Amino acid sequence: MLINLSNHPYKSWGEIQKSASAIYGKCIDLSFPRVKATDDEDAIRQLGLIYCSKIIQLSSKSEETYVHIMGEMTFTYYLISLLSKKGVICIASTSERIVREISPGHKEVKFQFARFRKYVV
Repeated sequence: MLINLSNHPYKSWGEIQKSASAIYGKCIDLSFPRVKATDDEDAIRQLGLIYCSKIIQLSSKSEETYVHIMGEMTFTYYLISLLSKKGVICIASTSERIVREISPGHKEVKFQFARFRKYVV
């Protein structure tokens, strides 16, 4: 099973990314939480514990659970550390950044999905 914890729901993924995700099983979206710039470390810890619990509740006992997690870095780092201790494998989506300069000071940026990669812990 794949839990998509990001600001990009599965339905918005391109066909290449959807096809690549199929090896992880059925994909379930879990919206990435709003992390305020003013949140302190205790707020990140509390939010991480809440989301770790939600993910464990969603995970299937009969199959391996993977979490695609992309978002605010301090929360992401903490949640990955919690989930890793519970045997949950966390993955990131990688992409090629394609930049086209339209005019001086104006660029068009596209991200082209490349692959999923496990977080190294």
